Amino acid sequence: MTSTHPTDHPAHPPARPLHLIAVAGNSPGVGKSTLCRSLADWVRSTGATVDHFEEADILTRPAFRPVAEEFADGSHSVRPETLVAATHTYVTESRAAGTDVLVTDALLPFIPSLVAWGHDEPTIARFLGELATAVEPAQVTVVYVQDDPATALQRAVDREGPDWENWYVTKLAASPGTRSVHDLPSAAAHLRHETALTHRLLAATPWKVLPVDVAGLAPHQTAQHVRHHLRAALTNATP
Repeated sequence: MTSTHPTDHPAHPPARPLHLIAVAGNSPGVGKSTLCRSLADWVRSTGATVDHFEEADILTRPAFRPVAEEFADGSHSVRPETLVAATHTYVTESRAAGTDVLVTDALLPFIPSLVAWGHDEPTIARFLGELATAVEPAQVTVVYVQDDPATALQRAVDREGPDWENWYVTKLAASPGTRSVHDLPSAAAHLRHETALTHRLLAATPWKVLPVDVAGLAPHQTAQHVRHHLRAALTNATP
């Protein structure tokens, strides 16, 4: 939801290098996509040029065509180097097009996918180092939306229905790194482990990380909280 309060707006449109706001969530049902849409609308209202990269766009954006093709080749996984190269292409092309801000939904940092595909923590840490280099000189802020996974998963089931629950559990159970999942409680246990892993890995990157605990917050309150913390970064971005 776009705020009408003038104090919510950066004093000036963001300066280059472009700012990449990567919205990620620790579980389905935390409101990640709702927040991402709200942030894209808010930044756009400042006069900045914004690219809102929706979660499904990874299958259709030209820069990520190698990712989509590799995932569809039967292995249902993507090599880390393919993700790095595609992200570099996306950021480079966005800068060339004069885009000020990228707001991405479940793009960076790719940790849930890499975990599901069976990569261990040292491998993912090396990947994040390469990814950080690949997106330079973009300024990156990871907005990490989190809630207790059991609560968030139940919220997702209530929203999507029992068929979604079956699909989600089956998807995790079929992947090498998440084969321990066989029901919602085991999915929640896996997501708690993944949340702790994500915090450790992101702490070692050069990126600004904004953890957002959404327990007890309505979507508009979450958006207001994030806007408050992003305002200075957008205003003070420097070439």
